[in-house]
Amino acid sequence: MRVLLPLLLTPGMAAAQQAGWGNVGQPEETGFSWTDPLWPDFWMAWTPATLAVFIGIFSAIAVIGLMEGFKYKDGLERKGVLGLTTTLGDRLFITLLGSVYIFLAWLGFIGQPIWTPLALAIAWGIFTFWKV
Repeated sequence: MRVLLPLLLTPGMAAAQQAGWGNVGQPEETGFSWTDPLWPDFWMAWTPATLAVFIGIFSAIAVIGLMEGFKYKDGLERKGVLGLTTTLGDRLFITLLGSVYIFLAWLGFIGQPIWTPLALAIAWGIFTFWKV
């Protein structure tokens, strides 16, 4: 009976291997992920997505600073539809603040995916720099 039992289990084990159960517990090879941390032991979870957002924000601040430093020395002040006198930096701040509220409201009321609030935030930015 001891000899017969392994012979009876062998087809089942072979079928399990073919079904992929032989890879259980082994690390999977994964490609690029927007949510995997760049530096796992760092105090802040810097993912490629958060790094891209911060690079974008600091790049926008640098571009606005260069434009106000060299091209628009007066600050390009204007009075918009909200009744505020704003410069380029003010409009960038209003755009970033409004975009955060758009994303938070979308995630709070609707959830994912977040492509629609991205389009709304871009439209808000265009409106802010155009009319505010």
